[in-house]
Amino acid sequence: MRGLILAINPGSTSTKIAVFEKDVKVKQTNITHDATELAKYERIADQFEFRKQQIITYLNQEGIDIREFDCIVGRGGLLRPMPSGTYKVTEKMIEDLKIGYQGEHASNLGGIIAKSIADEIGKEAYIVDPVAVDEFEDIARISGIPEIQRRSLVHALNIKAVSRRVAKQLGKKLEDCNFIVAHLGGGISVAPLKRGRIVDVNNANESGPFSPERCGQVPVGDLVKLAFSGKYTYKELKKKMVGQAGLVGYLGTNDARVVEEMIKNGDEKAKLIFEAMCYQIGKEIGAVSTVLFGDVDRIILTGGLAYSERLVNYVTDMVKFIADVVVVPGEDEMQALAEGAYRVLIGEEKAKIYEEEVKI
Repeated sequence: MRGLILAINPGSTSTKIAVFEKDVKVKQTNITHDATELAKYERIADQFEFRKQQIITYLNQEGIDIREFDCIVGRGGLLRPMPSGTYKVTEKMIEDLKIGYQGEHASNLGGIIAKSIADEIGKEAYIVDPVAVDEFEDIARISGIPEIQRRSLVHALNIKAVSRRVAKQLGKKLEDCNFIVAHLGGGISVAPLKRGRIVDVNNANESGPFSPERCGQVPVGDLVKLAFSGKYTYKELKKKMVGQAGLVGYLGTNDARVVEEMIKNGDEKAKLIFEAMCYQIGKEIGAVSTVLFGDVDRIILTGGLAYSERLVNYVTDMVKFIADVVVVPGEDEMQALAEGAYRVLIGEEKAKIYEEEVKI
């Protein structure tokens, strides 16, 4: 077995694909889709054939025969709550991806496209650690309002991947480690990993620290007043919370590099807002350390914002009393997808079956 893997990661207006030999990246590209072309499709799932053909066209142009792949792996989508791991794409999973069980998102297309290509060549298709990963302990689900349950929607793919790497550096297995992982990107997830399981996490769209474009936790009473003020429709308020909040709302940009440049030029407001985001990240890390009763092997800062020395220094100063801080900047989702599929190919991990792991 050559161990050739095709990884597919659909985004809102583009699809990243990468070719790996075993777990080593050979080729990667980002296929940009024309917005007017995508607008023709009523639902995201309807874009499947269009995006698939663009992938096939690219592979043909590069002289890559799809029959050479040993498996195809796609980004997991908003499926039913499920344990982490690498999953075989099944027909039931395809059904849930098409309807968008927990919502419509471009990532739902990952498993659909992977399965279609894999079926053509008689190979298996997989997804790895989708955002629907749910390893909550029951106590973490209680919200305080009986009609509302806390849900696990998390940057699981990157969180699990960097956790495995740090565990390996420590000479341990992931299931033997307690970590706090702060995924710092357009949305921010701060997760305590108890023996490798994500037992709690903030919902990056509506709780925890504010981020470059999301509001995070806000005073709920004031949010209710805003909702009934007559100033916003439901759709407008959702957009204000996710997309027009955080750094964008205060400073007009979601680019932390631009904000840091503003700070260097003496902008005191930019400094206050940026440090407030750092402060909230540090506070959230401190809060979730209690979930692990202070037994923390490492605190891991990852995601795009972890490239910021200013942010890393600020947060590290706040939380280093809890545990040593490890910085793993960026989020190589394609690498994480390939690693998950390769673990299955070599028998290091057994692929899970969706229908056996979720409540249907």
